Amino acid sequence: MTTPLRLGIAGLGTVGAGVVKIVRQKANLLADRAGRPVTITAVSARSRDKDRGVNISAYAWEDDPVALATRDDVDVLVELMGGSDGPAKAATEAALAAGKHVVTANKAMLAYHGQALAEAAEAAGAALRFEAAVAGGIPVIKSLAEGLAGNDITRVMGVMNGTCNYILTRMEATGEGYNTLFDECGRLGYLEADPNLDVGGIDAGHKLALLSSIAFGSKPAFDDVVLQGIQRIAIDDIRHAADMGYRIKLLGVAQRTARGLEQRMTPCLVPANSPLGQLEGGTNMVVIEGDAVEQVVLRGPGAGEGPTASAVLGDICDLARGLRIATFGQPATTLQEIPAAQTGLPAPYYLRLALQDKPGALAKVATALGDAGISIDRMRQYSHSEPTAPVLIVTHKCTSAALDIAIEALDQASVVDGAPVALRIEEL
Repeated sequence: MTTPLRLGIAGLGTVGAGVVKIVRQKANLLADRAGRPVTITAVSARSRDKDRGVNISAYAWEDDPVALATRDDVDVLVELMGGSDGPAKAATEAALAAGKHVVTANKAMLAYHGQALAEAAEAAGAALRFEAAVAGGIPVIKSLAEGLAGNDITRVMGVMNGTCNYILTRMEATGEGYNTLFDECGRLGYLEADPNLDVGGIDAGHKLALLSSIAFGSKPAFDDVVLQGIQRIAIDDIRHAADMGYRIKLLGVAQRTARGLEQRMTPCLVPANSPLGQLEGGTNMVVIEGDAVEQVVLRGPGAGEGPTASAVLGDICDLARGLRIATFGQPATTLQEIPAAQTGLPAPYYLRLALQDKPGALAKVATALGDAGISIDRMRQYSHSEPTAPVLIVTHKCTSAALDIAIEALDQASVVDGAPVALRIEEL
């Protein structure tokens, strides 16, 4: 086929500019690999005159991304504006209604509206692709939907927010506390405009909801993802975990159980010698477990101009080749509403307490845990000069519900200052 695949790019920030650069600089390579030329015909952004480091004067300009999406000379809307609603959603809906394909990096939009958009795409005979929305340059969507299509997926887990991984690994390397490294990330430009999207686990939770949908044939259900950020992780937790052979990661885990679909994005302890435990800096990693393949580990840059633009171009080339697959790996009308698991599978937990230094306090801790059905695997008390003693407990396997009961009992016993820190230990 010699007819070009014509792109309309909505959003010319870091990723959008990166896509323009690749299309301009690698036109011959893309044409050879896609089997036809890939060209840009029109673009849209908030400002026409901003210096983006790439010349866009050859392309038609649209102030309104919806108008861009419905142009006769646009075959594919490349939506890189971001935002769960507003112009991004409106332009995507307009493109699909017009029977045009959409390639997007917008994880928030898909986490909230993915089911409706997937149904609209399939009804119109159009494709909705989103490799760039999850884990940057790692081809995890293609791996799940295509390469591992012959597997019953048992578990998906991973580190999917580079900012959080950067903070946690830098805490360990430098001995600096969370607040200091949070400020450093702000200066380096690593944080979203709303930092809680990063450190609160929301950004990574969006990604987990999308992976879970493909893995388990479920409708995207971000509201069912249990979220806990890294704000309460102290340097002492980092050190205590290292003493026991673990590292702390903001870890997303999705698995289908007899209790329902478990989806959580929370800080966890992982073995320091595991692939996840060895992950440094802003890198992402996704681990997929299937009945036939056993375990696949995918590692790579999770954000940035080049990696994310690379993922966008991968989707574009698939469309140029004529490849059409359902948005979430199977027809949207067949996706199930799987109830959320109210209690996760049992696991050991790390528990850090500021125990009041008075007779009988430790006995009350043991009683609270025992009454909740939780047995202690290891316990360590550290020397102290304060009125409270740092106590570290590792439990045998228990449910999060049982741990909540124990923590409530500790609060009522008035032997612990502040809220205990409880982190799941994930077995890999």
